[in-house]
Amino acid sequence: MWAFHPLDDFCAIVLLFSYLHLGIGIIIYHEHSMHTDHTIMPLTNLRVHIAPVGFEIDRIVLPAKQMKADKIWLLVHDNPSQDKATPFVEKIQKQLKKEKIKVVKEHHDRLDLFQIIKTVKKIIEDEKENNVYVNLASGSKIQAIACMMACMMYNRMKNVIPFYAEAESYLGFEGKQLSIGVKNVMEVPTYEIQTPEQKHVDALKIIKEKGGKITKKEMAELADSNGLISVNAEKENYTQARFASLDQNIIQPLLERWNFIEIEKIGRNRWIKLTQEGKNAAEFLI
Repeated sequence: MWAFHPLDDFCAIVLLFSYLHLGIGIIIYHEHSMHTDHTIMPLTNLRVHIAPVGFEIDRIVLPAKQMKADKIWLLVHDNPSQDKATPFVEKIQKQLKKEKIKVVKEHHDRLDLFQIIKTVKKIIEDEKENNVYVNLASGSKIQAIACMMACMMYNRMKNVIPFYAEAESYLGFEGKQLSIGVKNVMEVPTYEIQTPEQKHVDALKIIKEKGGKITKKEMAELADSNGLISVNAEKENYTQARFASLDQNIIQPLLERWNFIEIEKIGRNRWIKLTQEGKNAAEFLI
């Protein structure tokens, strides 16, 4: 039987981390709780789990079994020779196979926060027609933070539920799984972390592909040719109108709202440069 309890302290840590280190704007609202209709997901779609593989077996397998998962994505380190968790993958797969649960392995760098977010984002997008349950208990702390952040940023279809599987007991690590059994599966309340509009992500990509800096003139030309801005002006006023549209629709939001860029005047040119926040965001938004 599921027991649902909010893990507000954990969510607060993730929100604070997102704001301080990534410069991501935050809109807070409570999406799931024990007393909301959102807790009950439609049963017509597949029940898909996402679980980072660490030193746990029961905390992946038992929730999948109890929650009647149809499919599970195992997040596996992309360098098995350096990953002590590698032996657990086969054991997990074997037990899930007995339960007739489809297993898909997705490789990523388990030490890279941004790559983990990007990986979970991809899976959420691939499974947008299904109900997605994200396991925050099976991997490392950085994986848990990244998974929770991905849930907050990419739950546009309202089909993503993060959960925490509480262990019955802990063994310590001696080549075996860290814990035994699952005492409770606790649904975690989700809050929205707002992400930029697609046109701003596309603009970020243009700047990144230019080595992190670009002149305002070239940016205006590329934004126009890529359909990121619209310019309604006659030929004689077109260049000036294009600059105005770029300022209003691209530069101001990226500069003032997101702090992803800065403007620097060098000689006669104005350069648009990515800030550290912009570089961080580009790692998983693009």
